[in-house]
Amino acid sequence: MGLCYDWTVTVKEKHWIVSDPDTLMGKPRVRGTRLTVSFLLRLMAEGWSEQEILKNYPQLSQEGLRAALQFASEALDEEGFLAVSS
Repeated sequence: MGLCYDWTVTVKEKHWIVSDPDTLMGKPRVRGTRLTVSFLLRLMAEGWSEQEILKNYPQLSQEGLRAALQFASEALDEEGFLAVSS
């Protein structure tokens, strides 16, 4: 069994985003689910509303979904991107 990591994304003192190399190849996911941050972002990019996601994935809480969005935002803020001209 591998190590499990908690990210600093917290909502009301609870760590929501976790990563475990033995689960979903270590992709960041919402604690207590197999829903990865990237999967939830993809649903939203495809036009799913927050209500549709929560209805279709009852194991996901509103706080968990919002923590996934916050995690993605913070991850992008920490990354360095280079502009590439075409």
